[in-house]
Amino acid sequence: MAHRQRKPADSDSAQDRANKTCASCGRRIEWRAKWADNWDSVKYCSTACRGNGVTATDLRLEASIATLLRARAKDATICPSEAAKAVGGEGWNELLEPARRAARRMVARGELQITQGGAVVDPSTAKGAIRLRRPR
Repeated sequence: MAHRQRKPADSDSAQDRANKTCASCGRRIEWRAKWADNWDSVKYCSTACRGNGVTATDLRLEASIATLLRARAKDATICPSEAAKAVGGEGWNELLEPARRAARRMVARGELQITQGGAVVDPSTAKGAIRLRRPR
C-alpha cells in the first residue's frame, strides 16, 4: 500500500509552512506530517531547541547586536563574535553559537541580514564566517 501524504487544507497553509522559523535557533522549520494536526502550535525545530528555548543571555545578545549596529554607519557590518565579546567578556567563545542563533532570530523578524562575501545568504543554510548588517 502506498504511503499517503497529508495535504494542506488550503493554499495559505503551504505558504505558512514555508515561512515558519524556530523560536530558539532561528532556522526554518521543516514541515513534518506528524505535525499536521498541530502545526500552528509548533515553535521549535527539534527537541534540542525546545530544551534550549530563549534565555536571558540570548536576549542580551540580540540587544548587543542591535546596539553595535546602531553605533556604526548604516551600511556597516559586524561579526557575531563582537556581540559575544560584549556580553560574555572573557568567556565570549562559549557565546559564539548563541550569537549566531540570536542573529538568525533577528533575520526572521526582519531586523537584520546575514551576509557572506557581501551577499545576503539564507540564515538556515549559511555555513562558515558570516557578517551582520541592517536591512537595506
